[in-house]
Amino acid sequence: MPDLTGLLSAAETAAEVAARHAATADTDRRLSDEVVETLITAGFARRFVPEHLGGAPVGFTELMESVATVAEGCASAGWVASLMAQGARISGYLPAEGQAEVWAKGPDTLVVVGFVSQGSVRAVDGGWVLSGDWPYVSGIEFSEWALLLADDGDGARFFAVPRPDYGITESWFTLGMRATGSHSLTLDEVFVPAQRSFPRDEMFLGRPAVSREPFHTAPLFAVNGLTFGSPVLGAARGALKLAARTLPARDAARTGFARAAGEIEAATLLLTRVAENADLGLYDDDRLRRASLDSALAVDLLAGAVERVFAEAGTRGQRETQPLNRVWRDVRVAAGHGALRFEPAAMRFTEPLLSAR
Repeated sequence: MPDLTGLLSAAETAAEVAARHAATADTDRRLSDEVVETLITAGFARRFVPEHLGGAPVGFTELMESVATVAEGCASAGWVASLMAQGARISGYLPAEGQAEVWAKGPDTLVVVGFVSQGSVRAVDGGWVLSGDWPYVSGIEFSEWALLLADDGDGARFFAVPRPDYGITESWFTLGMRATGSHSLTLDEVFVPAQRSFPRDEMFLGRPAVSREPFHTAPLFAVNGLTFGSPVLGAARGALKLAARTLPARDAARTGFARAAGEIEAATLLLTRVAENADLGLYDDDRLRRASLDSALAVDLLAGAVERVFAEAGTRGQRETQPLNRVWRDVRVAAGHGALRFEPAAMRFTEPLLSAR
C-alpha cells in the first residue's frame, strides 16, 4: 500500500531492529530499550494525538499494515506498537485540560490502557480516589501515563494516572507474547481530578466531547479488532516466511503451506475491509457488527494458518531454539485475546437476524 505518512517505511526499520532482539525479548520477557525507542521514533505513539498537540495523523489502513510489518519481526513489538497508538487515541477523549497534562512533554508520551478492573473508585470533591489492581496492561514498563477503566457507581469511566502514582506488579508469565510485559498496575488511594476522566461510552460510541479529529469518531467495535488483529497478521506472515525456508518436498507439506498462504491472504482482505471502512467513517450498525466478525474470523484464519505451517515444519521448525517455535507460541496467546474471540462477534452479528423473525 502507499506510504502516505512515512509510518510504513519507519515500521520496516523498526521491524529489522525488533527481529534482531526477538529471541532475547522472549527470554527476558520484555522489549529492549532500543526496540521501544525505535517504535517511538517511528511515530506509533503520536499517530492519534490531536494535531494541535503535535500529533501526526494516520489512517487505520496504513496503521494496520505498519503494525503488521513490525510484528513480522517480533510479534510482541508489533503488539506494543499497536497499543501505543491505541493509548493515544483513547487519551484524546479526555477534557482539553487533561489532554494538555498527558502530552505536556510532547506527542511521543507513552500511554497504556487498563481495561480490566480489579480496583475500586469513589467520588470525592473535585474528582475520584482509586485503589486496587488493573491486570494485563501491555507495555506498562515503559509507560508514562495510564488510562484505567473503572465504575464509580454512576457508570464506567476512564481515569488518567501519571507514572509516579502507580506501581507495577510482575504478573505476565505466559506461553507466548512474553515481551509485551502485560503486567498488573496497582494503585493505593490515588486522587484523579475531574479533568483527567471521561465516560467510557464516549469512546465506545465514538462521540467525543472535545476532540473533532476524525479518528475519535470511530466507535470501539469499528476498530478494536484491528488493534489486536494487526500484530497477529504480521506474526502469521512472518511464520509463513520462516516455514518457506525449510519447506519439505513432500506433497502434503506443500499443500498445507499453500493453504496457509491462502488463509493469510484471506485474513488480510478481511482486516483491510475493516480498516478501509473506518477510514471512510462508515459506522452504521451493520458494518460495526461486520467489523467485529471480520476481525475475529481473520484471526481464526491466521491462527489456523500458523498451526498448519508449524505442524508441517516437523522437528526442525519446532525446536525450542527455532524462531518458528516462538511465533507459534505468540500467535496461540495473541489469538486468545477477548477482543478477538469469534463467539461474541458471532452473537452480535446474528442478533438482528433472530430478532427480525
